[in-house]
Amino acid sequence: MPKPMIDDATLDEVCVVALAEAFRGDGELLCNPMGPVPVIAGRLARASFEPDLMLTDTIAFAIEGNLALGGDPSAAVIEAYLPFRSVFDQAWSGKRHVVMGASQMDQYGNQNFAAIGPYQRPKAQLLGLRGAPGNLINHATTYWIPNQARAFSATVDVVSAPGYDRIAQLPEASRRHFEIRRVVTDLGAYDFETEDHRMRVRSLHPGVTLEQAQEASAFELAVTGDVGESRLPSDEELRLIREVFDPDGVRKAEFR
Repeated sequence: MPKPMIDDATLDEVCVVALAEAFRGDGELLCNPMGPVPVIAGRLARASFEPDLMLTDTIAFAIEGNLALGGDPSAAVIEAYLPFRSVFDQAWSGKRHVVMGASQMDQYGNQNFAAIGPYQRPKAQLLGLRGAPGNLINHATTYWIPNQARAFSATVDVVSAPGYDRIAQLPEASRRHFEIRRVVTDLGAYDFETEDHRMRVRSLHPGVTLEQAQEASAFELAVTGDVGESRLPSDEELRLIREVFDPDGVRKAEFR
């Protein structure tokens, strides 16, 4: 377990740790976080409590060691060449855990980052569907959403990746690896560990109330038992975040 908690962690660091916790217990699989905060979280998880995770330099190499965000890959030990085509070997076998973003998400985890408004004539064109459907079908997925109030929607305009209600309509063989492990936002961490697979409040970040989390959601959040507080980083985890993985503070840009 981590050392005793420190009391000067900032919100960005609490979110990094909450995302890192999503990888706890994964063991030897491909950790594929996307974006600065998730990448730091994946590297923190391996350095802290999941030493068997396979990490990449975010380009084409599996690496060993603690590489800073945006750092020179030559500073790490290259374990293997891992071009994008090779990622499918891990993805299709369920041996991958990805962190994606979401512009909209509903209570069952249906996610949208394709378009806002009617798909035939959207108000805003976003990333597109990309590989999101395949990710959800084949392996565990976690989401990082830096602005909960903007993203938690009663419905999504386009389903880029399915949630638990839609996935239940598919044959069992098509959803054997389906899992939305965690949703981490600027307010808390959520999961779908309820009987009807509705989004549940797992923990709230320090200073956030359940009322505030609910006000920032366009659907009713499930609550089972007492809601805990998201844990703070240990002294060593804080050192790794600030001095090793992100000394330039790139992670803070998402919290302005």
